[in-house]
Amino acid sequence: MPRKIYKTLPSDYAVCILEECPMAETCLHVLALKKLQKKETYMRLINPQKCTTSNTCKYYRDSRKVTYAFGFTNFQQRMYPAQYQIFMRTLIKKFGRNSYFERRRGETALPPKEQEIVLAALRKAGVKEDMEFDRYQEQINYFD
Repeated sequence: MPRKIYKTLPSDYAVCILEECPMAETCLHVLALKKLQKKETYMRLINPQKCTTSNTCKYYRDSRKVTYAFGFTNFQQRMYPAQYQIFMRTLIKKFGRNSYFERRRGETALPPKEQEIVLAALRKAGVKEDMEFDRYQEQINYFD
């Protein structure tokens, strides 16, 4: 199933009630509490006993936008056939066949971590030139 990019806050997004946390101003879970409590009757809550009010909270989610990439259909045209075979096999091994083609066509958004995986596969295949994905979009990273 293709990864969904949320343009607005999902109504079932987990919230955090530790507003005294030093990272609360930039944590999506605390910011979600403020927005969702105005419109939702029920909310998913991160257990306050599992959260910490330090810089090492494992539930911290930065509210800055990240750049998602979509598609890499132009990569094949700029590689030798042997390079493309190595590139494609590497990514199919990582993502699976259907998921590879969904990502290639741009149906599934590539968060920064997956963009690095694709670029590492290019280097593994011996591609030296820089390649750009088909398109980019900045969004808040709620789940990746």
